[in-house]
Amino acid sequence: MTALLTSPLAPARTSTRARSGRRLAGLTASVVVLDTLTLALAALAAVATRFGFATWPPGDIDHVSGVPLLDFGWVVPAWLAALALADAWSPRSLGRGGHEIRALVRGSLGGAGAVAMVAYLVDYDMSRGYFALTWALGTTGLLLERYAVRRVVARLRRNGRLVNRVVAVGDPAAVRELDAALARQPGLGYRIVGACVEEGAPTLPVPVLGRPGSAARACVELEADTLLIAHGAHAVDLRQVGWELEDTGVDLVVVPHLIDVAAPRIRLSPVAGLPFVHVEPPQVARALRWGKATFDRVGAALLLVALAPVFLAVALAVRLDDGGPVLYRHRRVGLDGREFSLWKFRSMVEDAAARHAALVDEAGGGALLFKLPDDPRVTRVGRVLRRWSLDELPQLLNVLSGQMSLVGPRPQVAAEVACYSPAMHRRLRVRPGMTGLWQVSGRSELTAEEAERLDLSYVENWSMTSDLAILARTTRAVLRGGGAF
Repeated sequence: MTALLTSPLAPARTSTRARSGRRLAGLTASVVVLDTLTLALAALAAVATRFGFATWPPGDIDHVSGVPLLDFGWVVPAWLAALALADAWSPRSLGRGGHEIRALVRGSLGGAGAVAMVAYLVDYDMSRGYFALTWALGTTGLLLERYAVRRVVARLRRNGRLVNRVVAVGDPAAVRELDAALARQPGLGYRIVGACVEEGAPTLPVPVLGRPGSAARACVELEADTLLIAHGAHAVDLRQVGWELEDTGVDLVVVPHLIDVAAPRIRLSPVAGLPFVHVEPPQVARALRWGKATFDRVGAALLLVALAPVFLAVALAVRLDDGGPVLYRHRRVGLDGREFSLWKFRSMVEDAAARHAALVDEAGGGALLFKLPDDPRVTRVGRVLRRWSLDELPQLLNVLSGQMSLVGPRPQVAAEVACYSPAMHRRLRVRPGMTGLWQVSGRSELTAEEAERLDLSYVENWSMTSDLAILARTTRAVLRGGGAF
C-alpha cells in the first residue's frame, strides 16, 4: 500500500515483470547452490590430494593442525561471504561475462586474503598446501561452472526466456544503434520493446511509445524491466524519472555517447555534485610494446612446431588437387602503411588475381572487404581449407618475422586501403593479425560497417586480456565455421 502511494506510476498488476523477477530469483538461487557445491567439492578434492581420505575425519580431535575437518567448516563459508561482498551474485551480471568474471576473481582473492589474515591473527595452524590447493581448485571450478551457466543462460535468452524488456529513450539514430547492438548479442538478454523519441522521428525498428517525457509511464504500461536513456535524450530529467520509477522495479540505465569505449577506460567520479566521466586515451601505443611482440613470436614458434604435421598434410592436398604451387604470396598493407608479403596455402586457381576486378563489378559491391560466398575461383581443396581456416596457417611465418601479430585487424590490399575513411586509417596503427575481433564476431557474415567498427574498437581498447580472449574465441569460431568463405 505504501509503495502505491509513494509512486503514482506503480502498476496494479505486474504479471510479466513478476514472472521475470521470479525466474531471475530462481536463477540467482541456483547459481548460489552451484557455487556452494563447487567450493565444497574443491575443498574435498584438496583433502584427497593433500591428506588422503584414509585419515579423515581425524580420530584425535586434539591434532587438528592442518587437518581439513575444521578448515572445511569455516573456509568455504568465508569464501561464500567474500563472493557475496564482491557482488558475484548480482542479477545484473549473471550470465553476462566480464563483470561476472571480475567479481568471481575479486571475491576469491578477497576471501583468500581474509582467511589468511584471520588464521595469522588467531594463530590458527592451517596447512599451506591445503589452503593453496583449495583456492586453486575452487577458483578454477567457479570459472568453469559459471562458464557453463552462461552458456545455458545465453541459450535461454536467445529462446526468449530470462529477457529484460527495455524501453529506450534518445534520438532515432541512437535508438537504432542500440537496437542493432543488442540484437547482435541476444545472449545478453536485452530486448527493446519500444522507444520514446521526439515527434516527427523517422521510422524505427521498434514501436514508438510517445515522447521522452512519457518514458516512465510507458515502462509501467508495457511492464518493462529497464528504461535505457541513450544519446540525444536531452529533454529527460534523470532525477524526475528516478522519482517516477521509484517502487516500480524498473532499472534506470544511462548509456553515454561513448561508442566502443571499453569499460576499463571509463572512470566515473563525482565532482561538485556532478558525475564526471573520465575516459582514458586510446590504448593503441600499448599494442606495439615488447610484451605483445614477445608473446606473438614465442606463440608462433610453438604453433609452427606443433602444427608441422598439419602443414605437411595440407601442402600435399593442395599439390595433388591441381598440380599448382602450394603457397600463395600476396602483397598486403601492414603497420604504418608498409607493404609486406603475406603467405597462405593456395586456395584459389592460379589466375585468381586477374579475375578479381571482373567479379567485383559483377557483384556490384565495393573493393573494401570484398567477399563472395560462392567464389568461382576457389578450388575444391580450397573450400575445405577456408572452411576450417587452414589456408591461414603459413601466416605464422609472418608473425615470427614481426610483420604480423597473432591478434589484430586483418591485413588488406592497397586497393582496399585506398578506400579507407579517415577513421579506418587507425587500423594501420597496429600490426595486422591472423585473427581478430572481426573474425570471432561473425567473420564475413558482418557488413563492412560492422567490421570497421569492430576493428577500430580493438585498436582503441587493446589489452593483453582482450588478445587472450580473442584467441580463446577463435577456436570456437573456426570450429563453427560461420562466415568462412
